[in-house]
Amino acid sequence: MFSLKDKVTIVTGASRGIGREIAAQMASRGAVVVAAARGDNAAGTVAAITQAGGRAEVASLDVTDEGSVAAMVSGTLERHGRIDVLVNNAGIARDQLMLRMKRDDWDQVLATNLTSAFTCAQAVLKPMVKQRSGRIISISSVVGQMGNAGQANYAASKAGLIGFSKALAREVASRSITVNVVAPGFIETDMTKELLAKAQGDWASQIPLGRAGTTADVAAAVCFLASDEASYITGQVLAVNGGMYM
Repeated sequence: MFSLKDKVTIVTGASRGIGREIAAQMASRGAVVVAAARGDNAAGTVAAITQAGGRAEVASLDVTDEGSVAAMVSGTLERHGRIDVLVNNAGIARDQLMLRMKRDDWDQVLATNLTSAFTCAQAVLKPMVKQRSGRIISISSVVGQMGNAGQANYAASKAGLIGFSKALAREVASRSITVNVVAPGFIETDMTKELLAKAQGDWASQIPLGRAGTTADVAAAVCFLASDEASYITGQVLAVNGGMYM
């Protein structure tokens, strides 16, 4: 089930957390993973995948730079001849109440979380259209669906990914390209461990399943949407949030 054998897959923000787990799970299902991150930050991800017997390579990528994206995509095509899956995972958060939020914090979050998805998707669409197949999956957030105080910039970027994906899905469906979104809830990562320790009870009370999610929970959803079994699913938001938002 959900084999990704030989599918050439680009995962942005693959150096840690959710992105690293997505890359690892995809490789374990047979994908050829291009682990993209700034500099050689994804080297650890690639080393872990290859040690486990998977196929992966490092790609240096600044998702906010159009030239960097173009170089990464052209390099992938030169090495592999096709691109089957793009996972838009790269993202940042710069939380602050609206009255105190600096314009740069707004601009940087939108550029990294939303505009990068446009840039990367546009770059891979030409080979996907030529192939008449492809999967584009963007990682949104429960915050983009329900909002959260102090995260107006983050919520806007993640909600934007949903609208962007639904519109793009309509444009490219005739070429057998699907475009979907995975919206994680509160996921246990290195960045959230401290917050979890401080507010475990508060968060648990908002989650019907009574626990934080794991990066593996999110990666499994991405692998499903990238698989042949999901070929009739497009323009959808798959929530992985334990019931936090329904």
